[in-house]
Amino acid sequence: MSMLSATMLLSSCEDSFLEKEPYASVPIGSAITTEQEMQAAMNGVYASMRTFETFGRNIPVLGDLLADNTYIAPTNSGRYLNQNTFALTASSAEPTEMWNNLYETILRANIVINAELPEADAEVVSQLKGEAYAVRALAYHELVKFFAKPYTVDPNAAGVPIVTEFDQNAEPARNTVAEVYSQIIADYTKAFEMMEAGASDASYMSKYAARALQARAYLFMGDYENAKTAAQDVVDNGGYELVSAANFVDYWQNPVPVSNQVETIFEISIDAIDNNGSNALANIYDQGGYGDILATTDLYNTYTEDDVRLGVILVGERGGVNPAYIVNKYSNRTNPSDKDDIKVIRYAEVLLILAEAQARTGDDASALETLNMLVAERGVEAYTSTGGQLVEDILEERRKELAFEGHRYHTLTRLNLPITRTSEHPSAARLIPVGDPRRIQPIPQGEIDANPNITQNDDY
Repeated sequence: MSMLSATMLLSSCEDSFLEKEPYASVPIGSAITTEQEMQAAMNGVYASMRTFETFGRNIPVLGDLLADNTYIAPTNSGRYLNQNTFALTASSAEPTEMWNNLYETILRANIVINAELPEADAEVVSQLKGEAYAVRALAYHELVKFFAKPYTVDPNAAGVPIVTEFDQNAEPARNTVAEVYSQIIADYTKAFEMMEAGASDASYMSKYAARALQARAYLFMGDYENAKTAAQDVVDNGGYELVSAANFVDYWQNPVPVSNQVETIFEISIDAIDNNGSNALANIYDQGGYGDILATTDLYNTYTEDDVRLGVILVGERGGVNPAYIVNKYSNRTNPSDKDDIKVIRYAEVLLILAEAQARTGDDASALETLNMLVAERGVEAYTSTGGQLVEDILEERRKELAFEGHRYHTLTRLNLPITRTSEHPSAARLIPVGDPRRIQPIPQGEIDANPNITQNDDY
């Protein structure tokens, strides 16, 4: 039986419904009969996203390491060496872990989505199912970004299997990339319709978190009109604001979920009890932990002297690398009570999506206004560019703003640009040209062995 049809259990404990702590014991196939059980199952969905195999470390790390923002220091603990050299195989650990854990999240979300509670509070059920639809869409988007050709390159290419109901005997084939994106957009639309506008804090999916993530999905489809519409909706109606230049570094040092709608739209909560220990995201960057991954000199040099974003990159030394540019966006590795939450989408990204969509649909004036709204809070001079140069400026700001959050690799792949890495990378992996099969992660060998209907990506 493949991972797509594997059974799973949600964890159990005794917290109250309103506290929203994971406490469910809801086996696959068992009926959810109360609001409390549905909330418990949804808490299990969120808990499944926390693991280091997905959002807790691998997704944000690989989104930079597979591109030109970071590299593995010569002195290292042996982690991510295959990604640093682009030498993955179908048996490599990280793709397998990511595939399995993202499908576990999808299976957990499906429990909530497919539950029937005719006598429960309709608003509560609608909210929880909306959250589950949004998480399912997010998980599918990560899968199709890592394991398939970009929509903008070949929408008819093999994507990933769409699984919306539990069937332990299922052996699903890969849907096309276009079919997967259709499912993603539909799920975000359902989520937006079903949820209320507010959330207790950014560690729970909300109406405008779903809309922001939908704008991201449209951008990856090259559907700039719909990306613009969705992003503008978040700007006009979401109630979010940018973190100011004066508070930028403090924002990244904050160890608890954001509840004031400043910057964070959706994040995954990590705390003293529920965390990844030595596998935490901070530990791979912090020189007091593994400290394996450094920012490239090329990235560091893109920032101007007054850019506040330099405040989360330290200049030091690492195993003979001097200067070593040390990532400090995640600074709570040793915090005894809390850890660094994982930012999944921020308001800054929504503005960058909006600016790019505006520029690509011929509205340079609005794109400039949107871009300059962001850079005004980052200590960067206002832009005056137009046309192709404006698009390049937006992409450069995207690289600088979202560095170390897992976006750079996906930007290069969706735009079908070569991955040009620096001399700090191994020589055999400094240029990953357009069309190189190594740009796509391998389908795990275990999945291939278990499911005869799954096909492998080229050259694995």
